[in-house]
Amino acid sequence: MTPALFPLATLAPLPLLALGVGFGGALAFAGLVYMTLFALLLDQVVARAAAPDGVEFPAADALLVVLALAHLLALPLAVWAIGGPSGLSAVDRVALFAGFGLFFGQVSNPVAHELIHRGDRRLFRLGRLVYVTLLFGHHTSAHRLVHHRHAASRDDPNTARSGEGFYRFALRAWVGSFRKGLAAENDLRRRGAKGLHPYAIYTGGAVLSLLLGWVIAGPAGALVWAGLAAHAQSQLLLSDYVQHYGLMRRTGPDGRLEPVGDRHSWNAPHGFTAALMLNAPRHSDHHAHPARPYPALRLPVPDLAPRLPWSLPVSCVVALLPPLWRRAMRPRLAQWRAEEAALAQP
Repeated sequence: MTPALFPLATLAPLPLLALGVGFGGALAFAGLVYMTLFALLLDQVVARAAAPDGVEFPAADALLVVLALAHLLALPLAVWAIGGPSGLSAVDRVALFAGFGLFFGQVSNPVAHELIHRGDRRLFRLGRLVYVTLLFGHHTSAHRLVHHRHAASRDDPNTARSGEGFYRFALRAWVGSFRKGLAAENDLRRRGAKGLHPYAIYTGGAVLSLLLGWVIAGPAGALVWAGLAAHAQSQLLLSDYVQHYGLMRRTGPDGRLEPVGDRHSWNAPHGFTAALMLNAPRHSDHHAHPARPYPALRLPVPDLAPRLPWSLPVSCVVALLPPLWRRAMRPRLAQWRAEEAALAQP
C-alpha cells in the first residue's frame, strides 16, 4: 500500500456526494455505492501489505487538514440537501443521508482521531471541532485520557466484553466515556490545568451546531444534523466494539494490569478500507504508538495480534446482528485465548 492511496481513497467520495446533491437521481447513490460496494470490491484487489517501517508521506497532516475543512463544509451542505429546499426527491434524500453518514463515520471520524493525537495545538483543535460538529466532542477527552490508559480492561467503557451485544455496549460506552472523560478533565483542573473547561466547549459547540442546522433548514435541519451525527457516532462506537471485543489484559502478581500490547486489539489487513479509514484497522500499532502518524502504522503478524475475519467495515455491519456476531467470533476468541494461555505457560 503506497501513501498515494490515502488521498485517492479519502477524497474521492466528496465529488460523488456533491454530484448527488447537485443532480439527484442515480447520482444521489454515487457516494453510497463508493463507500459500500466499491470499497468492498477494492478490498479484494488492493494488496493487503503493511507500509514499510518509517514510510514517508510529507502531505499526511495536510491531507488531514483538507479533509477536516471539507467535513466542516460537507456537513451543512448535507443538512441543506437532505432537510432543506433542495428540490431532491425523498429517495434521493435517503440515499444522501446514508452516503454522507458513511463518509462522516468512516473518514471524518478517523481524521478527527488523528488530529487529536497531534502535538500541534492548531491541529488538535481542528480535530476537536470535527468531533464537536458530530455532537461527540467528549470523545476528544475520553479517547486520550481514558481509552488509551484503560483499553482492554473493565475500567474502559469502550472495551466490549465477550458476549456483550453491540446495542448494550453502545449505550454503556457513550454514557461511560462521557462521565469518565469529564472526571479525567476535572482531575486535570484540580492539578492546575487552566483555560475554558473542555466540556463547556463540547456542549456549547453541540448546541451551536444544532442551531446552525435550524438556521439552514428549520426544525428539519436540526433533526437531520442530529441524525447524521448519530449515524457517524454509531460507526465510531462500532469500530471500538469490534476492535476490542473480548480482549482483556492480564493482571500481574502485583495487582497491576500488563501493558497494552499488540494482542489487545483486533486488526484487519484489507488495503483499500485501511486507506479510506487512515489505517484505523491497524489498531494494535496505534495503541502501542499513539503518536505514530497513520501512514507509518504497522500491521502485526497474525501470531502476535488477532485478526478479524472480515474487513473493519464489514465486521461492523455483522456486529449489528449480535447473534451472528457472537456465533462468528466465539471460536476465534476462544482460539486466541487458548494460544495466549499456551504462551503464558512457563
